[in-house]
Amino acid sequence: MRNLAVIAALFVALPLAAQQPAPPAPTQNPPPKPTLEKPDEAPADAPDTAPAKKPLPAKKPTAAAVSPTEGKVVEEIVARVNNEVITRSEFEHSKVSAEEDAKNDCQNRCTPEQLRMRIEDLQKNALRDLIDQSLLVQRAKDMGVSVEPDVIKQLDQIRIENKLPSMEALEEAVSKQGLNWEDFKNNIRNGLLTKKVIGSEVGSHISISKEEIQKYYDDHKQEFMRPEQVVLRSIEVNTTGKDEAEVVELKKKAETALKRVQDGEDFGEIAKRYSDGATAKQGGYLGPYKRGELSKELEDDVFQLKKNGLTAVIETKQGFLIMQVMEHYDEGEQSLSKVDNEIQNKLYEQRMEPALREYLKTLREESYVVIKPGYQDAAGGSNSEIQEVSATPEVTKSKKGHKKYLLFGKRAADSGA
Repeated sequence: MRNLAVIAALFVALPLAAQQPAPPAPTQNPPPKPTLEKPDEAPADAPDTAPAKKPLPAKKPTAAAVSPTEGKVVEEIVARVNNEVITRSEFEHSKVSAEEDAKNDCQNRCTPEQLRMRIEDLQKNALRDLIDQSLLVQRAKDMGVSVEPDVIKQLDQIRIENKLPSMEALEEAVSKQGLNWEDFKNNIRNGLLTKKVIGSEVGSHISISKEEIQKYYDDHKQEFMRPEQVVLRSIEVNTTGKDEAEVVELKKKAETALKRVQDGEDFGEIAKRYSDGATAKQGGYLGPYKRGELSKELEDDVFQLKKNGLTAVIETKQGFLIMQVMEHYDEGEQSLSKVDNEIQNKLYEQRMEPALREYLKTLREESYVVIKPGYQDAAGGSNSEIQEVSATPEVTKSKKGHKKYLLFGKRAADSGA
């Protein structure tokens, strides 16, 4: 579970900066860039085999116990959010995910101490974030939000990324990893519901004026002093290990992808569907490149292009490559028109987290949230005595089988209700 800043960044479609992500400003410690080989020449560290398939989400650890008296599964509940519950197994999985998120955020750019502190910070907020998501999903249901077409679309995207021939094959792959198919779909559904609510209830109320953008630009001119560079994304069709007939077909695939972009389809969406590259899931986004960071052949191709310019299909030792210039920065101070979207996104993100936190505070005040003693909720929450009762539809999530739960009693203030 990511913290709110990341939730906001991932789940809210920015209404400010058009459809393409704004190219980020170069940093002192940028993440490693994908290696692009020279045409007709494999990179020195090129693998001998095709890239591995992207893994499906890892199996959730379980934390169920067996009742010694009745031999039935008992699932410990650590929080109740209105008529929904958060179990210990969900909480433990959230902490594992927090550690994975911290490692992904650092990507070998943090010291061991910085990584440790990052993990601790995310895990400290793990229960808060689970409660936040439950509140947002419940709010979506209250609003009558439906995301079923988007669930199907995202499942299909996962299928494509894992190179599976059908939805049945995806379901089988999910099951082989020990995941329940309905739970897998429900996790996707909840993420989409959360996105819709944040966008509608929070993001839509954040506006950035032209005057604010101009002021930020005037006050931070140094941020926009840059060497000449291009921001790139790519579609890569891999031919490693393919015979001559297969290579011919794969070239047609690359040419079809290029034609679809030329006809007006979004490059990022076509990259997700056609590309075999490591960044396909991110729409083929590669990042900024200065002169001298690409092979001479690629540099000559891309540095002559303006914003949104496309290369032809380039044949390489590994396959076929199509590149798009998302932005072309001239050397020196960048004009406001070049960095307008970048500034909008930065100001928007600065306002999103406090606005989202305030919105969630309001949802909590209107809800019944109880935390089991001994568990920490960073946003604050009430504790209650625990009593063992049988699970009922009112307080349990829809799951297969019959379980007993350790549930909370009512708050002291509610005991007379």
